[in-house]
Amino acid sequence: MPQVRVRFAPSPTGVLHLGGARTALFNYLFARHTGGQFLLRIEDTDKERSTEAFTQAILEDMAWMGMRSDEEPVVQSSRLSAHREALQQLIDSGKVYKCYCTPEEREAARQKAEAEKTSYQYDRRCLGKPEQPGVPFVWRFQMPTEGETVVDDLVQGRVVTPNSELEDLVIARQDGSPLYNFVVVIDDAFMGITHVVRGKDHLSNTPKQVQIYRALGYPEPVFAHLPLILGLSKRLRSAGLGAYRDAGYLPSAVSNYIARLGWSHGDQEIFTEEELIEKFDLADVNRAEGALNLDKMAWLNQQHIQMTPPEQLAALLVPFLQKAGFPEMSLDHPRLLPAVATMRARASTLVEMAENCRFYFVDDDALEIDEAAKGKHLTQEACAHLRALADALASTTEDWTEAGIETAVRQFIAAQNLQLKHIAQPCRVALVGAPKGPGLYETMAVLGPASSVARLRLACSHHNP
Repeated sequence: MPQVRVRFAPSPTGVLHLGGARTALFNYLFARHTGGQFLLRIEDTDKERSTEAFTQAILEDMAWMGMRSDEEPVVQSSRLSAHREALQQLIDSGKVYKCYCTPEEREAARQKAEAEKTSYQYDRRCLGKPEQPGVPFVWRFQMPTEGETVVDDLVQGRVVTPNSELEDLVIARQDGSPLYNFVVVIDDAFMGITHVVRGKDHLSNTPKQVQIYRALGYPEPVFAHLPLILGLSKRLRSAGLGAYRDAGYLPSAVSNYIARLGWSHGDQEIFTEEELIEKFDLADVNRAEGALNLDKMAWLNQQHIQMTPPEQLAALLVPFLQKAGFPEMSLDHPRLLPAVATMRARASTLVEMAENCRFYFVDDDALEIDEAAKGKHLTQEACAHLRALADALASTTEDWTEAGIETAVRQFIAAQNLQLKHIAQPCRVALVGAPKGPGLYETMAVLGPASSVARLRLACSHHNP
């Protein structure tokens, strides 16, 4: 078997959404699994809608996902001369003809077919028509009318299309600039693509493209048409991968989630990138569509956050903390790494984690305490206990570890004839500003003795001693 060469060919007319990212990922995983090559082609021939900004955004999103082309990306618009040479080859061999039909004539034919409740197909009225100098035209490819076109699709199975159902495609404009079904064949052949892995919405084009491969004498690739993603609304399409990145999703979680939309490996749900590469096989891709479930995606993101080493997670969290109001935050902040260790099991996204971590990094006298929690837990009696605890902790700061803090707190409550429940919630509210948060001892271990003692006292400053 020759080396696998696959490509992802986005059009820079919009952002890269989950559906496009899934197609790119399946190509990437197939290439890595087989030891092949993953290539990229920017299909920018739609000059009116293609922009450099969208091209750069697509490249950035793919880099974020860890998918980089093994060769220099091919820019489709740079190959216009090659496209015109291929068109001339078809002209010389008599495989194309000029179509002089106006848009109004084509629309009238469509309406007639609709009124007769039949499917519209161009009737070849211009085939063999004499030249009409000065009349605008397009180039149509002449499809065979007898026999069948068979595509043995790796996902959809054997697809048989009667050639009588293949419409003579418009493949180029009058100036020789190519249209999609023509140019994709030329560029895939130029890039040596062995497997075309793309969405099932392209399946109807495939028999037509196969005929163009044959007319040009190009080797035909193997096709694999992926199931579509249900629930990918217009809003989610327009959001793009950047929205998930900005919302604090990890690229490993996004890859894991979209890989499972249409592909499975037993009952396994959580995959590392290495596991996806090792286990991915196009033979395991389902024909049935996968349904988008953002709750499931958030759950997977939480699992990947927990799987990420604290050092790596801290680096990922820094820009989110900077956006959350700590512009000077950096990796060398003494509380960052231990704070991440306490919070990585308590957040579904990096945005949520950054918000949950705020209490670690604000100044002690700037900690905002939830009013309802203050009224419920910071009573006069509770504050008397917290001030006494602060005094006790202030004199026992030598062993400021979770174990050392726990020992000091338990000695205090024993000496005061209290139970932990009498001070646990008031203490947490004083330290965190809310009744929920990490464990009491791990929170104080991260804050350090000075801040822990200061916050216990500051929280009760509204009650006289």
